[in-house]
Amino acid sequence: MGLETIFGNSYITTRLDAAINWARKFSFFQYPFVTACCGMEFMSTWASTYDIARFGAEYPRFSPRQADVLFVVGTVNQKLAPILKRVYDQMCEPKWVVAFGACATSGGFYDNYAVVDGIDRIIPVDIYIPGCPPRPEAVLDALMKLQDKVSRESVMDKK
Repeated sequence: MGLETIFGNSYITTRLDAAINWARKFSFFQYPFVTACCGMEFMSTWASTYDIARFGAEYPRFSPRQADVLFVVGTVNQKLAPILKRVYDQMCEPKWVVAFGACATSGGFYDNYAVVDGIDRIIPVDIYIPGCPPRPEAVLDALMKLQDKVSRESVMDKK
């Protein structure tokens, strides 16, 4: 039974944006930039209990050139900030950034000269995940929000 038998002589059409973004939102290649204690909760989210594979984000890449989602997990201090910026710059477009935990989003409970008060002072952030540490359900919610954001982007737009 061929497609002509099923659909007749009709055609299935879609916008190019919709087709490309459908593929993008289910194939996130994430680069984990883990610096502190939130890393334990980050790893538990990628365990079998939460089945992160259903979001297409289960394979980490350990080269920024192969990744499209940068997860900044934990505290970023002033000495580490240029390294984070370099990692971000090495990623190819399209790229997205997720700030994971209170320290990455706002500096956390550290109130001193050495800690960056949120990574959005260094690189643009697409999704913020609050918490110290965030629950795995919050990470899944953030991934769904990122998928929604990606599905609404245009492939012709430059960041």
